[in-house]
Amino acid sequence: MTDFTDDELALDPDFAAQFGEPGFRPACQLYLISPPVIDEGFGDILAAALDAGRVAAFQLRLKGIDDHAIARLAEPLQKICAEREVAFIINDSMGLAKRLGADGVHLGQGDGDPREARKLLGPKAQIGVTCHDSRHLAMEAGEAGADYVAFGAFYPTTTKETTHRADPSLLGWWTTVFEIPCVAIGGITAENARPLVEAGADFLAVSSAVWGNPDGAAAGVAAFAAVLG
Repeated sequence: MTDFTDDELALDPDFAAQFGEPGFRPACQLYLISPPVIDEGFGDILAAALDAGRVAAFQLRLKGIDDHAIARLAEPLQKICAEREVAFIINDSMGLAKRLGADGVHLGQGDGDPREARKLLGPKAQIGVTCHDSRHLAMEAGEAGADYVAFGAFYPTTTKETTHRADPSLLGWWTTVFEIPCVAIGGITAENARPLVEAGADFLAVSSAVWGNPDGAAAGVAAFAAVLG
């Protein structure tokens, strides 16, 4: 007899529908992730993007530079977010989030335990965890006190290398069973986002669809207005 983990058993695409109308959840919102490289002029771009539509959070995700350099770049961006009541999230580093007094931290699977982050950052910090396409990892994150779980990638993306591909049914399952918000991530654009919103995503994590918009970041955010409702 073969043993299967929960993640090896395919979800019924109509899993959520059998439970009828879901309970109240706020409308889906944008969760912006920074470009991988920014300069001192990025603050003006960020401000324009945040003023163009409903954005819940901004994650500073910079690779290849040390924490001191990130901290210097972060200070004006953190102020811009605070003025607009947008959560300012640091990627990967609990220590940097603590140093900056950020609103929270987003942890990959190798970036530490949410319990450790909670102890360091306090009860009000927003702690998110990457869970790829795994129900098991998401449940573990929830049990560890995460404030949100992130599933993906849902579509091909050039922002970061991905080895996991999630199905929208995962969002429907999560929002039917759990109250903790879920974030959909990976290659999301205004053109392909609707199935993820309809499946139950609480947030859409987007990067290149906004910063790479040929008409500017503000237009990139505004393009999501119709799908977010």
